[in-house]
Amino acid sequence: MKHLILLINLVSFSLFGQNISGRVFSNGEPLAFANVYLTEISKGATANENGVFNISGIEPGQYHISASFTGYKTQTKPISVKDENLTLNFYLEESQMLDEVVVTGTLKAVSRLESPVPVEVYSPTFLKKNPTPNIFEALQNVNGVRPQINCNVCNTGDIHINGLEGPYTLVLIDGMPIVSGLSTVYGLSGIPNSLIEQVEIVKGPASSLYGSEAVGGLINIITKLPEHAPIVFADSYVSGWGEVNTDLGFKARLGAKTDILTGINYFNYSNPVDNNNDNFTDLTLQDRISVFQKWNFKRANHRVFSLAGRYFYEDRWGGEMQWNPSFRGGDQIYGESIYTSRFEVLGKYQLPISEKVLFQFSYTDHHQNSVYGDTPYIADQRIGFGQFTWDKPVKNHDLLFGAAARYNFYNDNTPATVEADELVIPSLFVQDEIKLNEKHNLLLGARYDYDKRHGNIFTPRVAYKFKPTKNDIFRVNAGTGFRVVNLFTEEHAALTGARDVIIAEALKPERSYNVNLNYMTKIFTKGGVIIGLDASTWYTHFNNIILPNYDTNPNQIIYDNLDGKAISKGVSLNIDAMFSNGIKLLAGATLQDVSKTENGVTERQILTESFTGTWAASYKTHKYNLLLDYTGNLYGPMRLPLLGDLDPRQPESPYWSIQNIQLTFDGLKNFEIYGGVKNLLNWTPNKGNPFIIARAHDPFDENVQFDNQGNALATNDNPYALTFDPSYVYAPNQGRRLFFGLRYTLN
Repeated sequence: MKHLILLINLVSFSLFGQNISGRVFSNGEPLAFANVYLTEISKGATANENGVFNISGIEPGQYHISASFTGYKTQTKPISVKDENLTLNFYLEESQMLDEVVVTGTLKAVSRLESPVPVEVYSPTFLKKNPTPNIFEALQNVNGVRPQINCNVCNTGDIHINGLEGPYTLVLIDGMPIVSGLSTVYGLSGIPNSLIEQVEIVKGPASSLYGSEAVGGLINIITKLPEHAPIVFADSYVSGWGEVNTDLGFKARLGAKTDILTGINYFNYSNPVDNNNDNFTDLTLQDRISVFQKWNFKRANHRVFSLAGRYFYEDRWGGEMQWNPSFRGGDQIYGESIYTSRFEVLGKYQLPISEKVLFQFSYTDHHQNSVYGDTPYIADQRIGFGQFTWDKPVKNHDLLFGAAARYNFYNDNTPATVEADELVIPSLFVQDEIKLNEKHNLLLGARYDYDKRHGNIFTPRVAYKFKPTKNDIFRVNAGTGFRVVNLFTEEHAALTGARDVIIAEALKPERSYNVNLNYMTKIFTKGGVIIGLDASTWYTHFNNIILPNYDTNPNQIIYDNLDGKAISKGVSLNIDAMFSNGIKLLAGATLQDVSKTENGVTERQILTESFTGTWAASYKTHKYNLLLDYTGNLYGPMRLPLLGDLDPRQPESPYWSIQNIQLTFDGLKNFEIYGGVKNLLNWTPNKGNPFIIARAHDPFDENVQFDNQGNALATNDNPYALTFDPSYVYAPNQGRRLFFGLRYTLN
């Protein structure tokens, strides 16, 4: 009988194995619906509402058991399963992903939750949800941020924040303003995504810290520190349109105190496509390489010293399908061809003194050789920037003093530039963050700039933060901004098409006054869901704003300071939800009204949407090592530039959406395989329009007749009285396409 009982036990054990049970806690409380699993066999269970879990049928052996929950650090333990049941508990800590460290907004590394300035943070994980060949396209799923295509032919663009034109957005790399002027239009496409640590976005004026161009907001692209980067990283994908994008990265150690990080991005697209049958390329052909290297030096007392450099070269063209380089600059076949060569150097060095004084510097040299049909545009721009900051905490005051100088050189071959523009703009700034008590913080700041063209420029700001609970934050920010306009480096429409450019007066600097209210909170439900809410409302008033006037004369683009006012106002909401079943959701919506008032008439600004929505939904199944990402955006109507009353194209864009889906398999060691579909709805702006490019069959206006005032006349050959114009654009021309990629990471 004993032998029979022993045999039954052995059979039962061999069939059913042992049980592993226990509880998952956090901060002394049960953590409901946490995931517990054995990594070697991908077998696990979900804890109940009391944090209790049970995994049955485990055969004897050595395993690693992990407990995880979205928003918490995963805890892993080695275990040995023998001939008896096993009981163990887990104690999880909140992940810092809920409280990222940010530097933008105050020029100091602070917790995002403690920053008096609201900063949005996007990690490489977010960028991987919808792989793109550049940071310009990667921002299409950020609420309130829109990559705007400015030309149907060469597909160059800029980034709009809260409905404001691209020149109002300052783009920084590691806190240095090296993406501006010429590179506002062309340089955003050369930043390797593989080297990005995170992207920080501030919406609203930041001129008191960053100077001109930070009127609408700023985007700070922070590159990885060598010690945080993988030893080797490679990511390459191809699309059904023939696009090839490759990112390579690796790090090395030189001696005991020097780390080097190298990144290379190569993108090629050489497949002319004309799906809308206008004999013009739907997507610009490109051949681009960008090489980035960062050196980090270890010093005594953890003082900072780093150097970085980047070289960027791009050859892009768009135009009539039969164009080739032999037609470059001629008037037989229309093409827009742009050669861009650019290098950058930037660094930071903490002085070897007892006080925390940091010197930051950057230098860029940008050369552009381009033609727009038979119109050449040859330009050189050099920007040097140096800045000292002194961080001085005193009791409940956190003081920051700064002195900066910016060197600008610009020259081109256009009639608007009679001689090279060269000047130095010195600046002083100070800010004081006052900790009134545990719940109240007040930040006061001011900046002084001297521009010999416009004199003294003063920009103050104030910020107040109220934190009534651990998870609730109210912020109020107010201040002024200024921007000195570099017309031809910012307005690509001034160089393309047949419109004449008219500068009506000496352009004055633009000024703005802004107030922004922000509320953030985190909600933890009993069902194990973590919800983050980030809501904002803003109001910005502009004086002397410079807007391209397409309406007064359809054959001209008139630039002058607005004799009136311009207003940008709106509300936005971001929701970040993490569910216990592995679903993550980030969704946002923005309602905005961007208008101008002149001579008592108020109208919505051109190419400005009144509504935007974005989303990114992810689901991970650990059992099959699959991750599903669904991303997209939705835009409301915007007013579009027409060429006159007879123009048959729609005066407003419809509601439109770009949606993408991706599946990633990470079940192989060090490898990820991914693929999906971009632009699921196959949306392109030619839907509902008779054409997009006006008179694409006559790009040099050879058969257009004009009256004595220079206006196009309606004729049998030109019934709509149009001239060649490719500036009617609001969405990408690229339709649906498959993509497939492979990543390799060696940590």
